[in-house]
Amino acid sequence: MYNIGDEVVYPMHGAGVIVGVEDKEILGKIRKYYILKMPIKEMKVMVPVDNAEEVGVRNILGKEEMDEVLEILSGKDKTKMPSNWNRRYRFNMDRIKSGDIKEIARVVRFLERVDQEKSLSTGERKMLTGAKQIIISEMVLVYKKDPDAIIKLVDDAVFDRV
Repeated sequence: MYNIGDEVVYPMHGAGVIVGVEDKEILGKIRKYYILKMPIKEMKVMVPVDNAEEVGVRNILGKEEMDEVLEILSGKDKTKMPSNWNRRYRFNMDRIKSGDIKEIARVVRFLERVDQEKSLSTGERKMLTGAKQIIISEMVLVYKKDPDAIIKLVDDAVFDRV
């Protein structure tokens, strides 16, 4: 069980700080929820305590592991991608849903670079925005910097300006 003040990642939403644990009645059932405050857009997310592990809630990474994520963002991708945008979308969505931040970084790097060559579809643009938010929210907590500084750090890594 996590405690108030713990910094955790909630897959598909990003990283946040547990600011409370509350009982909520939803659909006639009272359950205990972690209340996460996300560093991006001051959003709050409720996560059921009893299935937090099942949905993939984890502690944030350490600085060394996050440095590896930055290296992935700036690296070359050897992954063979489907040429059909629909298959590519599903492939990348599965990578994001895995909750593995390194896979999410590979998706961000790939989509940013595709966007430089040709415009992304609306779905892929939305995917890129969500994937970047997941990475940025965790980096804000790991590196203890404001979101704008982290956005610049990520963009510099992706576009080889590091």
